[in-house]
Amino acid sequence: MLKLPEKVEIIEVGPRDGLQNEKSFVPTEVKKEFIYALKNAGLKEMELTSFVSPKWVPQMGDAAEIVSDCLDSSTRNIVLAPNKKGIERVYMTDCKAVAVFVGVSNTFNLKNINKTTEESLAELAPLIAELKAKDYFVRACISTSFYCPYEGKIDEDAVLALCEEFVQAGVDELSVADTIGMAAPHESYSLFTKLKHSFPDLLLTAHFHDTRKLALANIFAALQAGITRFDTSAGGLGGCPFAPGAAGNAATEDVAYMLHRMGIDTGVDLDKLLQAIEIIKPHISRPIESTYFRMNSVSV
Repeated sequence: MLKLPEKVEIIEVGPRDGLQNEKSFVPTEVKKEFIYALKNAGLKEMELTSFVSPKWVPQMGDAAEIVSDCLDSSTRNIVLAPNKKGIERVYMTDCKAVAVFVGVSNTFNLKNINKTTEESLAELAPLIAELKAKDYFVRACISTSFYCPYEGKIDEDAVLALCEEFVQAGVDELSVADTIGMAAPHESYSLFTKLKHSFPDLLLTAHFHDTRKLALANIFAALQAGITRFDTSAGGLGGCPFAPGAAGNAATEDVAYMLHRMGIDTGVDLDKLLQAIEIIKPHISRPIESTYFRMNSVSV
């Protein structure tokens, strides 16, 4: 007997994770229109942008304006702030939900942010405590939870240990990511079963990339492990700069369609979601390859 929930929460990451690696700057007004349309499609949790250095991520240079114009009371509006400087910029806005991130892999961390996993945790722990004292929602994104492009297969115990550190620090949510899209369904089921057992009362979110076309299968496996929250990106936007040819995140429309076909409520209006994707489509560097979009969009 399949274990299927009645409802699944989809966390839309397209405006942040989906756009951050686009080399050509997407106009700020287009980003805003995209975000408004995604919200209109029924997406109630969303990564809006990232407070990172514009020098290193020019695409996110308009973060303050995006946050200023795109907050609303009916959506959990999340911004990524990877360090003290980024969090200080969040404090200057009305946004009350922050995402931080650390990779399980030391090598990945060193390549990405020039710190080991342990050094990153040491820096983030007091910042998380401060955020919680100020009544912020804190989401911890756990990168390279299955495989690392430098270290290969990641041990499940290392993932569980890192997650435990974040839980002890006081986070509200763990978003556990297959950063380079190498996980297989049995690995998804195994890790998320252990996470669910270890942290039964915490918000647990699965984040899969579709590099090898296994994102839907991995999501289904995570469902069987009891996970009911998934990060997805409209149009399958995004990708990992360390995985050449990566196909991006699991597409929101493909995930929502699969869940709807199984009788699971997501609150997402697929027709309105297609309209949102049409807004961003002319401004991104590669074609929209999600199956649902290709089969249902009038512009394909």
